[in-house]
Amino acid sequence: MAEESQTLTDLAALGEAAGVAVEAEPEAPEPKRDELGRSYATGKRKDAVARVWIKPGPGKITVNGREFERYFVRPVLRMLIHQPFEAADRKDQFDVTCTVKGGGLSGQAGAVRHGISKALILYEPGLRPVLKKGGFLTRDSRVVERKKYGKRKARRSFQFSKR
Repeated sequence: MAEESQTLTDLAALGEAAGVAVEAEPEAPEPKRDELGRSYATGKRKDAVARVWIKPGPGKITVNGREFERYFVRPVLRMLIHQPFEAADRKDQFDVTCTVKGGGLSGQAGAVRHGISKALILYEPGLRPVLKKGGFLTRDSRVVERKKYGKRKARRSFQFSKR
């Protein structure tokens, strides 16, 4: 017996003849850009909130109106911000402008990284699997635990004195 291979169109026609609805392949989402060609996203980490705009350019990053090398002095924080671009293989292809409020420098760097990742997906939806696998889209929900009454800090008790 000779086996015949059926194409997808043949199977769709068969499904229509049988009265079964056949789903089409989902289309890739459209990029979301404003009239200036920028994509906007909000990133969060601890108490810090970053509003991030990305657009094609030579790779200049501005944070609160200052160069990002002068705002984030520690090399670890700079590396943190460059991670989404390196994972997506888009280094020095986008200009980033962001405003950050709240938290400390470490939380702000994490918020900018989260915002850049989300903005990259809005600009190029095809980058989602790469950034999702790298863990850049997950908001790090760890925050400082509140201080409880009767305690010195959140969990630390006062020193016990027998006498």
